[in-house]
Amino acid sequence: MSLKLRLARAGTKKRPYYHVVVADARSPRDGRFIEKIGNYDPKLADKDKRVTLVTERVQHWLSVGAQPTDRVARFFDAAGLLKREARNNPEKAVPGKKATERAEAKAKAEADAAAAAAAPAPAAEEAAAEAAASE
Repeated sequence: MSLKLRLARAGTKKRPYYHVVVADARSPRDGRFIEKIGNYDPKLADKDKRVTLVTERVQHWLSVGAQPTDRVARFFDAAGLLKREARNNPEKAVPGKKATERAEAKAKAEADAAAAAAAPAPAAEEAAAEAAASE
């Protein structure tokens, strides 16, 4: 049986409140769980009081192989119960295919506009020079 340490939502509409629970990985998010080991109230103004954990039980479940979800692992790292490595996704900031096409089209249009603006300027200078020479 694969165990997960995860959040189970218990709040009402627009008032989120979560229980940190130990559950079988196959059970639903808000469904059956084995044990409640903490709370998370994201609406609290005091950041230190948002997460409460029963540290002895957390350490027990980690020792028997329960895997925390990413959010719960962040809570454990902040509490000093688990070392969580920082994630790195360098491709996250890369624009998608359509955005890249739009940027290339915009750059091409700007280059064409700059070339068009630069091209008539010498012709206008020549016409002004000819007008000055004929006077």
